[in-house]
Amino acid sequence: MVSKNGKGRMTRREFAAASAAGLTLGSRLAAGRPAQAAAGAGPEKPTASDPARVIIDTDPGVDDALALLLAMRSPELKIEGITPVAGNVPLDLTLSNALRMVEIAGRKDIPVAAGLPAPLLRRLVTAEYAHGENGLDGAVFPEPTLRPIAERAPEFIRRVVRAHPGEVTLLTIGPLSNVAAALRSDPELAKMVRGITMMGGSLSGGNVTPAAEFNVYVDPEAARIVFQSGIPITMVGLDVTRKTMVSEEHVRTLEAHSNPVSQAAAKIARHLLEHARKEGFIAGPNMHDPLAVSSFLDPSLVKLEKFYVDVETFGEMTAGETLGYSPVWGHLRRRPSMEHVDMTFPLRGSSPSLARLTTSPVVRDHWIPNANVAVDVDTSGFYKLLIGRLAGTA
Repeated sequence: MVSKNGKGRMTRREFAAASAAGLTLGSRLAAGRPAQAAAGAGPEKPTASDPARVIIDTDPGVDDALALLLAMRSPELKIEGITPVAGNVPLDLTLSNALRMVEIAGRKDIPVAAGLPAPLLRRLVTAEYAHGENGLDGAVFPEPTLRPIAERAPEFIRRVVRAHPGEVTLLTIGPLSNVAAALRSDPELAKMVRGITMMGGSLSGGNVTPAAEFNVYVDPEAARIVFQSGIPITMVGLDVTRKTMVSEEHVRTLEAHSNPVSQAAAKIARHLLEHARKEGFIAGPNMHDPLAVSSFLDPSLVKLEKFYVDVETFGEMTAGETLGYSPVWGHLRRRPSMEHVDMTFPLRGSSPSLARLTTSPVVRDHWIPNANVAVDVDTSGFYKLLIGRLAGTA
């Protein structure tokens, strides 16, 4: 979809139309997918002998940088490209930080394509308060000599997915602006994407507002397009990433190994840990993005439950909130024998207002899951994988 304003940005009216179309398209695509994808069985574990094709969409960012290093040290992944987007810091910094990580990992074979410098509809909100002015919490590395490819991220994503239909998984660990732009430019693209594993969202409150997780908060319209696309989604959100505090022991283990990746990871993690101590936090900082990548490498690290997830885009206080609907979760829990029974479960939104009498509180009249949501994590197993890969011992 090309915006009628001629600037590649969507108006509110265009977004509303795209969202409505997305609901219909998502249901149709989900119905046409293989049983595993439609049922929400989650991603299969990739292997070094049969590596998974992935594109990593990211906004480095401290934990993004560590996630990139982890991915580039994992032979189970065939990284088709890295697509930085504006988020934790502006695009010029996320791009240069991504290029730095590629050079540190010795993976100059991986193309890096610059993405969108701003969300689809909103002014950019960044997180220097958490990631420092340079995005790496003050950890300084040489300027990268590698340059990004000329192709922009949305077109790169579109081209690679079309070249390998049904094979490419998108690992998204930043705002979803690049992915949404690719999807809206090519209505057939969604059914060619194998899946999305994302760090984003939360069913238990936010970290930038009481309602919203940062990646979704920055570009909720993009997130809504992605969730309504029909692509099989694994959502690794704050519900589990809050349980992954990095410790002094983890940092010392990285510092004890001399390879460039371990030393770079240790340098970044040390700055992050000292920043948290300076701010008076009792627990260490969380490894949000590395957990999302790790859960793709080893799906057994997280427990997944099926939800229909949608994104609040118009709330004055709640924009970016991810809402998870399930007929068998929370106060609606059922006996195990009843959890897989097909049932009608209406999805309700806001009640009708006097100003719009035709508005219905029923968003959809039948529950169809569109995401596997991580609800628990094997923290020790996660750190065994993360530290082992970064240190070069696993």
